Amino acid sequence: MALSMGATGDPKVTVSIFAVFVVATLLIVYRVSNRRASAADYYAAGSNFTGRQNGIALAGDWLSAASFLGITGAIAVHGYDGFLYSVGFLVAWLVELLFIAEFVRNTGRFTIGDVLAYRMRPKPVRAAASTATLVISYFYMVAQMAGAGGLVALLLDVRSPTGQALVIAGVGLIMIFYVLLGGMKGTTWVQIIKATALLICVVLVTMFLTGKFLYSFSSLLESAAAHSPLGGRLLNPGAQYGKSATTKLDFVSLSLAIVFGIACLPHVVMRFYTVPNAREARRSVVWITWAMIVFYLATLIMGYGATALVGSDVISSAPGGENSAAPLLAFRIGGTVLLGLVAAVAFATILAVVAGLTLTAATSFAHDVYATVIKRGQAEVETEIKVARITAVAVGVLSIAGGVLAIDQNAAFMVSLALALSASSNLPTLLYTLFWKRFNTRGTLWSIYTGLVSCLLLILFSPVVSGDPAAMFPDVDFALFPLKNPGIVSIPLSFLAGAIGTFLGEQEAPEKQVEMEVRSLTGIGSGLSRHR
Repeated sequence: MALSMGATGDPKVTVSIFAVFVVATLLIVYRVSNRRASAADYYAAGSNFTGRQNGIALAGDWLSAASFLGITGAIAVHGYDGFLYSVGFLVAWLVELLFIAEFVRNTGRFTIGDVLAYRMRPKPVRAAASTATLVISYFYMVAQMAGAGGLVALLLDVRSPTGQALVIAGVGLIMIFYVLLGGMKGTTWVQIIKATALLICVVLVTMFLTGKFLYSFSSLLESAAAHSPLGGRLLNPGAQYGKSATTKLDFVSLSLAIVFGIACLPHVVMRFYTVPNAREARRSVVWITWAMIVFYLATLIMGYGATALVGSDVISSAPGGENSAAPLLAFRIGGTVLLGLVAAVAFATILAVVAGLTLTAATSFAHDVYATVIKRGQAEVETEIKVARITAVAVGVLSIAGGVLAIDQNAAFMVSLALALSASSNLPTLLYTLFWKRFNTRGTLWSIYTGLVSCLLLILFSPVVSGDPAAMFPDVDFALFPLKNPGIVSIPLSFLAGAIGTFLGEQEAPEKQVEMEVRSLTGIGSGLSRHR
């Protein structure tokens, strides 16, 4: 199958469908936005969404280019080992349901910093939490931008680095506009629409695909194995992570990052403040879990279907690499129209997720750093929101630059690095803060900064950045750490640093700990009304 403009259909159809979607969502964002929004309205949509609405929006926030493009491509090329991403992504929501969602909703207001600073010294803790949020959000956004560049390179046959960079810049500008205009309310409705469209899309593609094999999954798997260089190994564990002891350890590290990282992602945690109480927060997790089950079963079939109908060699050599599997499959089974729909949904996926990430980063800086640390809690609401919007523009521009550097990287793998950062810096501090009475400010700071810095350094000196043909800088080699995902080292380091810092520091006021414990378990005193 030639990878030319003719091979992927008429790009005018694809662009037209995408343009209609963008215009429609921009109109919705404009209609629901409140030009005189308070901080609660801009950051948390006034906590007026139901658990069902927020659960679907969570699906829109989480089901990113990594899930739709990256996992489908990983399954198409690596088979069983690619599906392990899906298993980890699904299991992670059980951690969210049991340990995070309800407690965070009861004790916080807008950000992770609200929870961590509840019984600690607020200024240093909020500054640390905001730093971690900005770094995690940036890594996550780079993965989405890389997916956008690869998708457009395939659809429009844009192969020049300059052309792909311009496409990424266009996606970034639209995303910035969503955040500037709509805040959390507008962004949430974009995510609800996107999640619904994405779920419908993958179900339809799965139905069309299985129909070509007379609804026989066994026949589909046999054909996939026949069209892969891996042969029968495509259906068994170990094709990607079973080659050596190092790759097996890398898989364990990846699993830890996925399962523990999702539960404390800043943009996921922030969504629980858009519902009125802890009960609706729990319902949100139930709704997204069911959405995940449907979606990841569909991507399993789509991944193997792409191998069977397109071929893993063709996928790997296409513009965008593994990220091209879903669009190539759509064109093969449904022609230009289905390709246009899949491409539009993929673009919408990227736009909605990056908008949520940008809003989270902007909220964290404006609320935790500007309003609390710099202005000592005396900032005007209008000024705080203005700072958030300026931050959104800055973060958007930086993510565009990072996306250009990471165009050829698998989006799912790039997200796993953000998850490692999240699990290393946020998970230990959240769990310690919520469940350990002795935990204190020094322990919080040591845990955040140790997890964040160690994870960043290990990524920098890993095969992801240099020393590997698939690295960001393949022509140089300064890789000192053998694993591609550092979670197995940085997560325990963060827990250990938090414990050591706690025992070396002074105990915080016990009455604040008791108050936080009661509020986290019962919800007494929670709600945005106390902050107005």
